[in-house]
Amino acid sequence: MPKSEKQKMLAGELYMAADPELAADAARAQDWMARYNAAPAQSAEDRHALLVAGLGHVGAGVTVRAPFHCDYGYNIRLDDGVFLNFGCIILDVVTVRIGTGTQIGPGVQILTADHPRDATARAQMLEFGRPVVIGRNVWIGGGAIILPGVTIGDDAIVGAGSVVTRDVPAGTTVVGNPARASAVTANSI
Repeated sequence: MPKSEKQKMLAGELYMAADPELAADAARAQDWMARYNAAPAQSAEDRHALLVAGLGHVGAGVTVRAPFHCDYGYNIRLDDGVFLNFGCIILDVVTVRIGTGTQIGPGVQILTADHPRDATARAQMLEFGRPVVIGRNVWIGGGAIILPGVTIGDDAIVGAGSVVTRDVPAGTTVVGNPARASAVTANSI
C-alpha cells in the first residue's frame, strides 16, 4: 500500500505539502494558534492547557509567549521548563524536540522544512523535513535561525542573530552567519 503524503512527510521523505490531509492539519493548527495567540491574559493553567491541546508534548512549567507560529504543532516536543519568547516560529514538518530548561529568545526560527536541490523536483512543489533536536539548558539568543537537521547539544549557547547550519556540540557557544564556535562570553552575546 502506498504511503500517504502525511506518512511521507513524517518519515522525512519527499512529499506534497498541498495534500488535502496536510492542508486540513495546517488549518487546525491555524485555528489553534489563533486561540493561543489571543490568550495572553488567561491564567498560566489555561495557557498550558492550550499548549497541551496544540502541541505534541508539553512538559511542566513550559512558557510560550504569544505570538507563536508553527506548521502543524503535533511534531513539537517541549520538555519541562522550556521558555519561548515572543514571535518564535517553528516549522514542524518533522520532529522538533527542545530539552528541559532551554531558553529561546524572541523572533527565533526553528526550521525543519527543506526543499530538493534539484530544480525539477522543486518545480513539482515537493519538500521534505529534517528533524531539529535542541538539548537541555540551551540558550538561543533573539533572532537566531536554526536550519533543518541541526542538533544543538546540552548547555550550548547560540548568539543572537546567528544562523545555525551545522550541529553544535554540548557546552559550545556559537555566533555569526554561519554560526561558528566562539570564545565569546555569555555577557557579550
